Formats: sequence, C-alpha cells, structure tokens
Amino acid sequence: VVVDTNKEALAIQDAKNLNIPVVAILDTNSDPANVQYPVPGNDDAIRAIQLYCDLFVGSVLDGIQEEMTASGADLGEAEEVPAEANATKEAAAEAASA
Repeated sequence: VVVDTNKEALAIQDAKNLNIPVVAILDTNSDPANVQYPVPGNDDAIRAIQLYCDLFVGSVLDGIQEEMTASGADLGEAEEVPAEANATKEAAAEAASA
C-alpha cells in the first residue's frame, strides 16, 4: 500500500520488477502508472490517511478470516502457546508475587 506515489516512486518501481501488485492512494498530482489498485483520495491530510489505513487493515483482516473459515480451520484453536506469551505470563506472576 502506497500513500504518496510521488514520494514512493522507487518502491512502486521495485514492486513492478518483483511482480507485486500495488495499492495506492492517488491524489490529483499522483502518477497512476504501475498502480494496479488505485484508490482516489487525499494523500496529504493525516485524518484521511488514517482512515485509508484503517480501511485497508480491516479489509485484509476480513479477507484472512474469510479464507481461514473457507478452509475449515478452527480460528480459536492453537496447537501450542507461543513462547513470548509464556514469558509474559511468568513475568507478570513474578511481579505480582514481589
């Protein structure tokens, strides 16, 4: 996802060379070349950029959840607890007992 195609022209060119599709916010001064998924909008306003990023994240997470559901995977099941989670729980228990 590219917010400003003028400032990120090199990243767009690299994505083209690597066959990575580009989603970009296109303002009136933006170059749509090499952008496969253009999103018309203001790429200068912080609130607008935050809105676009929130929408992109939500869409990606919805797509991942839909794909996992379609594959039949149990979204709530984990084979083992990640080591980081165990370390955090142990540190919290030590802090509580101190």
